[in-house]
Amino acid sequence: METEVINYELRLYIAGNTAKSVSALANLKKYCEEHLRGQYSIEVIDLLVKPQLAEGDQIFAIPTLVRKVPEPIRKIIGDLSNEEKVLVGLDIRPR
Repeated sequence: METEVINYELRLYIAGNTAKSVSALANLKKYCEEHLRGQYSIEVIDLLVKPQLAEGDQIFAIPTLVRKVPEPIRKIIGDLSNEEKVLVGLDIRPR
C-alpha cells in the first residue's frame, strides 16, 4: 500500500523585513520541517515590492499565511508563533 504524498503549497505575505515578518517565516519553516519535510513549498510575497498581489488572495493583514494546496484554501494571520494554532489552521497532523 503506497502512502499518498500531500504537497502543501504555502504563500506567506509580508510587508518588508519587519520583526513580525521574520518571525513568521522562521516559525513557518520550523513547523514545515518538523511536520511536512519534503512535502511543502513556501512562496514569500513582499507586498512592499508587489502590492498588487494582495488582491488575488484577499490579504487584509500582514503577515498572512495562505495554504493554496491542498484545497480548501486556508489563511492564518499573525507571526505564526502558536504552533498548535498553525497546525490546526493548516490541517496538518502532528507527527
